[in-house]
Amino acid sequence: MKLVFQSNQVGLVEQAVEIVQRLQSQGYQAVFAGGCVRDALRQAPVKDIDIATSATPEEVAALFPAQSIGVGKSFGVMLVVINGISYDVATFRTDGGYQDGRHPDSITYDTAEHDAQRRDFTVNALFYNPITEEILDYVGGVADLKAGLLRTVGNPLTRFREDRLRMLRAIRFASVCGWAIVPETWEALKAEAPQLTCVSMERIRTEFIRTLCEAISPALALERLYDSGLLAIFFPELIRLRGCLQDPIWHPEGDVWQHTVKMLELLPAKRDPELVWAVLLHDIGKPDTLVVDTKPDGSPWYRTPGHASVGANQVEPILRRFKESNATLERVTVAVRQHMQFVELPRMRESSMRKMLGRPTIHLELELHRLDCLSSHSKLDLYEEAKTRLAAFANEPVLPPPAITGKDLLAMGYRPGPEMGRLLKQAYTRQLEGADRETLLNEAREALN
Repeated sequence: MKLVFQSNQVGLVEQAVEIVQRLQSQGYQAVFAGGCVRDALRQAPVKDIDIATSATPEEVAALFPAQSIGVGKSFGVMLVVINGISYDVATFRTDGGYQDGRHPDSITYDTAEHDAQRRDFTVNALFYNPITEEILDYVGGVADLKAGLLRTVGNPLTRFREDRLRMLRAIRFASVCGWAIVPETWEALKAEAPQLTCVSMERIRTEFIRTLCEAISPALALERLYDSGLLAIFFPELIRLRGCLQDPIWHPEGDVWQHTVKMLELLPAKRDPELVWAVLLHDIGKPDTLVVDTKPDGSPWYRTPGHASVGANQVEPILRRFKESNATLERVTVAVRQHMQFVELPRMRESSMRKMLGRPTIHLELELHRLDCLSSHSKLDLYEEAKTRLAAFANEPVLPPPAITGKDLLAMGYRPGPEMGRLLKQAYTRQLEGADRETLLNEAREALN
């Protein structure tokens, strides 16, 4: 069966075939392995191509002396780099015990059939010989893929205990490919979920954000993470959104969890990880600020005063725990802190409006606000007003360079210090209101006298 490997990377497939041909020409078995075969069968683009072979790492290095790097040699993996494209070339193997819940204690070189038996899911344990156009399926992966089923290879408890990260990978594969997780695999996943704590937060973050960015339905993916028990292990703050009630007039969709899930579902198909974080965290302060009063008609009145500020203060410890970058942390914190500011837009002075629209995070904030509105009251008037005002600055900077600087004030006789800083800040606000340089200089001279 001939498979087509779709890729936007020029040379990826052709060079992989050349590697296989060179290995086979020396008498070694060599095949495409794992995810690339799965994605080719799904008629989905492949991001990389892994190769499995009977050749040992030393034999691979001898065949590709100027192109191979032993980055994973202890696990039987060589990196072969051709024209800037990297290929994992791994020796068929079986694994020893897994004491740390992530990596095998030892490996033994083995056959292709036994190599398939040590892999995580049947759909990922497929091999393909691009020369003979033959699929090697030792575990029923083709049938599962056609049926839309995700199933571990062999005993699911064993597979998850070997590598705890496989539990998150199961959710990701099922969510991205639109597959159902078979009952035996799902029950084992739920049983082992508390053991996810042995996995590093960097790896958890990568799988979590990839899942929500790539899933067919990020809302369903998040619900799966909750139902499995995994979410409570690595993101307990998010669980608190469940049952946190909101005023039905502004939030007919339900509690804060339902609101957040709905926002995820409205994300554009090409999802920005920073926007995903902002959606997840924008109302994270509501459980801590919830106040229940009584309306004049006797019905409950749910309010969360100051939740944006309280939530923003929670963003840093959460994203630092996830080992997220400082840049993402800073941008998401601003978006969370300012996400209620749009209600003030119609009453803003010119200077305040320009400072708001001139923030580096404004486009992230705008998209967060749009999703926030669409998943609740559906009113986009403030979003449209902000877009209109921003468009008015298409031919000039929203925040122009200061018309007067510290050098100007020093030349007048001002001394460095807090008072000069306050005056410069005040002058810039006046500039944003329309005052020109000469006016500002005159005002500074008058203040000095």
